[in-house]
Amino acid sequence: MSDVQITVHPEARIDRIAPELHGHFSEHLGRCVYDGLYHDPSSPETGFRSDVVSLLSALDIPVLRWPGGCFADDYNWEDGIGPQEDRPARRNLFWAQGREERPEEPNSFGTDEFLQLCERIGTEPYLAANVGSGDPQQATDWVEYCNYDGDTELADRRRENGHPEPYGVKYWGIGNENWGCGGQMTPEQYAREYRKFATYVGSMDKLLLDHDLELIACGFEGHEWNRRFMEEIGTNAWGVEFPLDHLTLHHYYGRTITIEEADTDAFDRFLCEALEIESHIERIAAAINAVATTRDIGVIIDEWGAWHPEAVAESGLEQPGTVIDGVSAAAVLDVFNHHSDVMTMSNIAQTVNVLHCLVETDGEAAWARPTYRVFDLYAPHKGNTAVETSIATPTRAVGDDELPFVGGSASVADEETYLTLTNLDHAAAHDVDITLPGANATTDVSGSLLFGDQSADAVVDASNEEAFESTALDCVVDDHTLSVELPPLSVAGITVR
Repeated sequence: MSDVQITVHPEARIDRIAPELHGHFSEHLGRCVYDGLYHDPSSPETGFRSDVVSLLSALDIPVLRWPGGCFADDYNWEDGIGPQEDRPARRNLFWAQGREERPEEPNSFGTDEFLQLCERIGTEPYLAANVGSGDPQQATDWVEYCNYDGDTELADRRRENGHPEPYGVKYWGIGNENWGCGGQMTPEQYAREYRKFATYVGSMDKLLLDHDLELIACGFEGHEWNRRFMEEIGTNAWGVEFPLDHLTLHHYYGRTITIEEADTDAFDRFLCEALEIESHIERIAAAINAVATTRDIGVIIDEWGAWHPEAVAESGLEQPGTVIDGVSAAAVLDVFNHHSDVMTMSNIAQTVNVLHCLVETDGEAAWARPTYRVFDLYAPHKGNTAVETSIATPTRAVGDDELPFVGGSASVADEETYLTLTNLDHAAAHDVDITLPGANATTDVSGSLLFGDQSADAVVDASNEEAFESTALDCVVDDHTLSVELPPLSVAGITVR
């Protein structure tokens, strides 16, 4: 007998699931860029890592954010263009390169390398401009270099550097964590700086470009900050009332929990912390709607994921890739689907080797982590329409919170419904009955299961990655009800046609 009941409501549509909700983030720190995306300057190999490019291409990444993060707050894009031998090495105040903590940026991987990587893996670039130590001229010149097809010095430099056609970069972040490493600004101060930058950057698509730019403002998990920013940015006697298309925040979880040393109570706390992202989405949306509307200004979570205690500067912010990290990512992606009416993008941190990464490298080897498997399993949701689901599930008290044992989301496209489910209970399997109008014994149903026989703290490496691949999930359909069994800490994807 089932102890979890889920009802899918195909007619109760939320909104289209923007593919950009499955976005990623790569910053110049540790081994994310050098030895991750790109061969380290000390390596006999040069250029992009073909093994990593192949893995990322297969995942069909919709958008990739770069160069930071706090790295961007002390970065001048012009240092990273032109002949390699002419590029200066620079200090960066916030992040070091490699496990040996080099506080120097060689600039071997710059704007053209990043944008050509995006072309290779078929993704939209998202560039973060330096507001903390930069100026509007620097940011506007960067847009011109990337996007203008005229006869200016900057457009000619792009051609000389090997790219005759404009890159057409659409997404531009105006600052990063400006409440912290981006200048320790008050919301009012940042709003004034933002408006100044947006006046210049935002004018580009009205005169020099044949496509619109989407400008992204930096928000904060302290939501009073967001409210004050929105009030200040809307106070203007001239120009666009709200010169932003999106407002962001960052959410990391697991900062005190080392998975390989944790007990089951810590597993529960970790998953509750991951689910807190839902409250942050609702509160930042409320801050927007208090003075504007989320129909015009979208919510972006452009840094999120597990950040464990072992991910420190001395380790290059590396941490093991565990099953429970993958399960937490699945739970977060379900939350994003539930809020597809306000969310326009997310970017998990980070793509390769660092923090909650999807790909790990060691020497000449590269492999997919559990979270990579989750993003692959959830890919059919991209571009679908999210629909409401009612979930009746047992819970467990975790401090002042309640951890739901089973979660999930559903989306529809044409004659197909796609469901994803998570069992967040470390202690037991759960039988789930899913009510889906129109389903019967002749319905075509197929399912896949992740982590069905893996422990929470199981770690992937080059020798065992195949053990983390999905397996078939048994699905029984009878009289509008689909029944499945979810093992402890597992993730499932089900297609119903």
